[in-house]
Amino acid sequence: MKNDEKTESSSSKWLIKITLTVFFAALTAAGAYIAFLIGPIPISMQNLFILLSGLVLGPVMGSASVCVYLLAAILNFPVLAMGAGGIAHFTGPAGGYFVGFLLGAFTAGFIAGKPKAGADAETSKKRIAIAEVAGLLVSYVPGLIWFKIRMNFGWAETFMSGFVPFIIGDTLKGIAAVFLASRLRRIVAGFLDE
Repeated sequence: MKNDEKTESSSSKWLIKITLTVFFAALTAAGAYIAFLIGPIPISMQNLFILLSGLVLGPVMGSASVCVYLLAAILNFPVLAMGAGGIAHFTGPAGGYFVGFLLGAFTAGFIAGKPKAGADAETSKKRIAIAEVAGLLVSYVPGLIWFKIRMNFGWAETFMSGFVPFIIGDTLKGIAAVFLASRLRRIVAGFLDE
């Protein structure tokens, strides 16, 4: 009887993990619809939810969530900024940022660590903030490199077009992510334990 209870409990936890992974992919897709076109790369809420997926779910599940989101985009679902979808967008000016989404979620999750149940396992806001900033900066690296290549810009023009317009918005989203992540980590910690 105890083995059946363990199997049922294990199955329930896996179902919850899959649900959380898909939920964060869906949040990312919803965030893509809150977008403003200011140039070849729109400002959107995607990266808030991408970083939250890593901060809340940890590096593996957070990255899996981003993979689900990117797979939906490749399969032509309208989940990218401005309701776009399709593999052609991965070769456009924003293509490197999609790779950056995956690296950013993994980095943020790796530094913050997977949430653990228990009062003594709470991650400090300082560590979550460091994880968020690192994840965001890492996400820019492939984005800026690909943007420079694709647009045939110099580095100064690349930074002015592919980085500077996003600083204020990303700072505000980062602050929101730190506060949201610290609360959400406490909620999901019990479900993520092995």
